[in-house]
Amino acid sequence: MLGEPVPGSNTVLTADDLRGQVAEFLAAHDPQSTDRQEFLNARFDAGLAWVHYPAGLGGQGLSRTLQGAVDRAFDAAGAPTNHPERNGIGLGMAAPTILTHGTAEQKERWLKPLWTGEQIWCQLFSEPGAGSDLAGLATRAVRDGDEWVVNGQKVWTSSAHMASRGLLVARTDPDQPKHNGLTYFALDMKQPGVEVRPLRQITGEAEFNEVFMTDARVADADRIGGVGEGWQVSMATLMNERVSIGGNAVPREGGMIASAARRWREHPELRTPGLHDRLLRLWTDAEVARLAGSRLRQQLAAGQPGPEGSAAKLVFARLNQEVSEFEVELAGAEGLLYDDWTMRRPEGANFFGRNVGFRFLRAKGNSIEGGTSEILRNIIAERVLGLPKEARVDTGPWKDLPR
Repeated sequence: MLGEPVPGSNTVLTADDLRGQVAEFLAAHDPQSTDRQEFLNARFDAGLAWVHYPAGLGGQGLSRTLQGAVDRAFDAAGAPTNHPERNGIGLGMAAPTILTHGTAEQKERWLKPLWTGEQIWCQLFSEPGAGSDLAGLATRAVRDGDEWVVNGQKVWTSSAHMASRGLLVARTDPDQPKHNGLTYFALDMKQPGVEVRPLRQITGEAEFNEVFMTDARVADADRIGGVGEGWQVSMATLMNERVSIGGNAVPREGGMIASAARRWREHPELRTPGLHDRLLRLWTDAEVARLAGSRLRQQLAAGQPGPEGSAAKLVFARLNQEVSEFEVELAGAEGLLYDDWTMRRPEGANFFGRNVGFRFLRAKGNSIEGGTSEILRNIIAERVLGLPKEARVDTGPWKDLPR
């Protein structure tokens, strides 16, 4: 079996070697009797949290492709998880952004509690007047000694009702062109001056929020990247977001197609030749997307996420909507029923759960969250296909742009 060189040595580690490390760890930390938080802290310290991160930060500097062997070994032993469904933004977006752009002190301070689930993170990007045009955002951060004073509103903020920290992009220099006057912070969500209000969705749930900041404060030590470099740091976050939404590892016939295929097998009375052809096409599309996602994750192991993540997320949204529409049609009259309008505050995005009606309604948001499909097509056109960029009329200082 091919292995991965250990940084700074001639040792080569294989998946079997890592499974051996897990076995030794489990022998010293019985998952059935060890306190959950103690177990997760020890796993991080042993470099078995995310093996592709540097030593001392939960990893061993190895390839991301070896992570699956570690996770499966822990799962087989019944080890406690860090509940990734509760902290998708923290694990999929905040952590890689901190790793790439954070200071050594920030990495030391934030990455461990983030991975162990002690801290939930959210993303404070979109605003009522700056959704697809993120660089047009108006939330202001004004320097006050060693702190910044923040005023503004964010919207569509997943998990803000649970979060202790928020990835905040704010305007620090309105005299600069809109992409240049932004700065990136990690905001304390529990402080006075931060108000979180639920946004109820068409499903009845409220996994999103709007967040109001009134004279909220953030220390300059919690700034990620340089002053005025917020756009560059934001792009790293957004590329990781699109990969985390559209490029997640799923088993064959996993994700949304799983429930459609299961219903097809369990209810032969619902089948028609036309639906059979549609299911075959959707199943094939899902398998192609799964394999493309696997290749994308291998590419990510060697560098930074790029426009490929936009393509993965675009396909994810289209496929989820088409599969959920197929499910509704396959279910016949039952597919028209939806009687669960209970106001809920879920602990993470739920793309695949509950009943047919829920999946149909929830999938409508897939083409909006993480970048609208229209914006992603522009990114692919310009950065992958090399097509000419659209003409811009929003040059000049941000303060002079019409809003």
